[in-house]
Amino acid sequence: VSIGTLSVIEHHTQIGNNVRIHTQAFIPEYTIIENNVWIGPNVVLTNSKYPNSLNSKTHLTACLLKHHSIISANCTILPGIKIGEHSLVGAGSVVTKNVLPKTIVAGNPATFINDMDNTVYKV
Repeated sequence: VSIGTLSVIEHHTQIGNNVRIHTQAFIPEYTIIENNVWIGPNVVLTNSKYPNSLNSKTHLTACLLKHHSIISANCTILPGIKIGEHSLVGAGSVVTKNVLPKTIVAGNPATFINDMDNTVYKV
């Protein structure tokens, strides 16, 4: 595991083997990161739809990053999102829905771009 400068990893986070978390990433509590995941700089994962609201801690929904997924720089992943294995999230994307395995998504909100099997960008 490699964690970049000024990144924040909160408690009860599970991190697999061979994970790279770049500079200034924010990983909130209860996030699950499986093996061989790459997280770019300034990525923000979230776990609360309504932070600072009354009882917000009782309604946390963690993100799940499946093995071999890539989250490019400056992405925001909303609460409870699952990023499928061997998938890629393009730079600056805001992910509001689950990402299917072996797909590329990008944009705000992130939408399907292509299948990983149809590209030269093998993960």
